[in-house]
Amino acid sequence: MSSRLLSRLGLRWFPLLCMALLIVGLPVGCSLLQHKERELVFRIEPGTASWYSGLPKAVQEFELKPASFKAGQNIHAWWYPAASKDAPAILYLHGVRWNLTGQLFRIEQLHALGFSVLAIDYRGFGQSHGDLPSETTVYEDARIAWERFQVLQPDPRKRLIYGHSLGGAVAIDLAAELGRQSPVPVRGLVIESTFTSLADVATAVADTSLPVRWLLSQKFDSIDKIADIRMPLLVVHGLDDRYVPPRFSEQLFAAAQQPKRLLLVPGASHNNSMSLAGRTYREALDHLMQSKMPTQAITHSTSRDGDS
Repeated sequence: MSSRLLSRLGLRWFPLLCMALLIVGLPVGCSLLQHKERELVFRIEPGTASWYSGLPKAVQEFELKPASFKAGQNIHAWWYPAASKDAPAILYLHGVRWNLTGQLFRIEQLHALGFSVLAIDYRGFGQSHGDLPSETTVYEDARIAWERFQVLQPDPRKRLIYGHSLGGAVAIDLAAELGRQSPVPVRGLVIESTFTSLADVATAVADTSLPVRWLLSQKFDSIDKIADIRMPLLVVHGLDDRYVPPRFSEQLFAAAQQPKRLLLVPGASHNNSMSLAGRTYREALDHLMQSKMPTQAITHSTSRDGDS
């Protein structure tokens, strides 16, 4: 991971902060630590992304306000229907920094591949109002979005869940819960540029021997859930990702059950695997929709067509 991301997440010094609070043992230590931890995990950028130039006309905006929400809370959502009414649909779950305006380029790519897309901002992001996000609240928000997603795409065979970066952990948690249903109400799961657990990321970027896993209240333990998703899986990671090491996706892939596919994209960073992989990404999604996923890792080469 780059030093820039370290400064964004604050994870280089975070384990030291945890240990200091534990040693001091102040009564306020736990609550203070947890709040600071959430601030460091969810580095929310206010306003719109600099590259955002407005919504396509076809995108429908709406708010989700379940009865369980406190006054003033909402989930802001975009529904981008495909040209074909019979098209498969994707529930899109983003990562920790940018709101929906920073995700549009990827949402448009999925739409261009023929999918309808439902994308949400978790409470505290963008136009979704609420308290500072936590692991618990982003999981709740994904479940609320799922309820609307089922209405928008009533055919379970045409539903996919997609999670990018920390959104991959949110997507895995949702998929593991849905995987306990019979029949499973979703066709498959796509996770891109994600990780095994937040503790693993913190340990890697902080280069520390401290027991980080014991200190974190925000776990995002995807590696403990991935075997329970019980649905076709596509794992994608750029081999030049300086934020989240590709080995984390390889570990998730190894822990998952069949059918599964691993797409490693040479030259791709944390954010551009979809655009660089191009046709190979499309083919991988087609395999996912058909539930015919190979188990071996595949590496896309920009100098030739197809899988390699």
